[in-house]
Amino acid sequence: MNEVLRLPFYAKLALILICILISGYLFYIGQEIIIPVLMSFLFAVLLRPIVLFLTSKLHFPHVLAAIVSVLFFVMIIMAIVAFMSMQISDIVSDFNKIERNLTIHLQNLQTYIKEHFNISTREQKKYFEDATADSLQKGKELIGSTLLSFTDTMLTLTLIPIYTFLILLYRTHFMKFLSKLFKKEHHVKLQEILNQVKVAVKSYIVGLIFEMIAVSVLTTIGFMMIGVEYAILLGIITGILNLIPYIGIMVAGILSIVASLTGSPDLSIVVGVIVVNIVVQLIDNNVLVPMIVNSKVEINAFVSIIGIIIGGTLAGVSGMFLAIPIIAVIKVICDRIAYLEAWGYLLGDDLPKTYVWKNIKLPRYDYDNSTETLTVATTIQTPTFTQTNTVADEKTSADKK
Repeated sequence: MNEVLRLPFYAKLALILICILISGYLFYIGQEIIIPVLMSFLFAVLLRPIVLFLTSKLHFPHVLAAIVSVLFFVMIIMAIVAFMSMQISDIVSDFNKIERNLTIHLQNLQTYIKEHFNISTREQKKYFEDATADSLQKGKELIGSTLLSFTDTMLTLTLIPIYTFLILLYRTHFMKFLSKLFKKEHHVKLQEILNQVKVAVKSYIVGLIFEMIAVSVLTTIGFMMIGVEYAILLGIITGILNLIPYIGIMVAGILSIVASLTGSPDLSIVVGVIVVNIVVQLIDNNVLVPMIVNSKVEINAFVSIIGIIIGGTLAGVSGMFLAIPIIAVIKVICDRIAYLEAWGYLLGDDLPKTYVWKNIKLPRYDYDNSTETLTVATTIQTPTFTQTNTVADEKTSADKK
């Protein structure tokens, strides 16, 4: 008879930490291989409904349906890139205007510093020269690293469509492989986990796409209202960069401010760009993200922020983008395995979303359901305790007789 080895808590915790550290280290050293595969998995889940439509409704062969789906996706990406390239070439042609208007703003800034902080223009130039003394050497290093990074990015972008096609093609093969890893009595649970992973990932990606479109449209409308040139291009760039948590919107704001200098040196345009970005971000963070993204993936904000930071540390921007889907998959697995339910609960978001005040639903974050949980636990345990006492009393009565 096989005996189950039960380890103490500190031993289990040590093993868990060792497994996490080893997994993080393997992800870090193998990110050039792992990240394209994970990206391809996300896109394969997104394109799976198109493949099903082509095979079931139009009776395409499975191979042809996978090829058409991937080509359709690539064509959309290429169309967006082509539009942005044409618009960016127009901005580059206006570089002289940008430089002239930027010089005007710098001169105004120097005058303001001189009048309010008593620092002469010569001293300001000296500070600037000291700060940029090694800029030439650093610039050469930056160009070299940028070219290397660009080469790696192009290779990754080439591999992702190929991986996506192969995942769609061998989907059934991979499913059979997973079924062979587990006993037959666990196949129902495995199928449930895979279905929930598919739903969570697809819902998250679709939510991000809707959020990107909404942010692009709102930013474009705002820039058009204040009279910024290339408003459509800047809106699209803002929507795309907004997919990168925290950093993307800052980069988009800087690019929008620089591009706004092609039209006029008026400072009000720059202020308007900043205001539009702030308003759009307020709408995005308080309306779009809770409604479109967070409603699809129930992960609390604390875990999301930590996951994004860890992903960025391990794999840069790609790691930040993949952090939330990976945490969502881990949560789905933990929720459906008995001894991992506590970890799934830790990753999740158990706070009530709203409360009613004068027929108006408002966010609610001050509710503590620990009392309710304790009450339920006490209610469940009470009958057992009472029954035990009753049996003991009957036995005592029988002994007395």
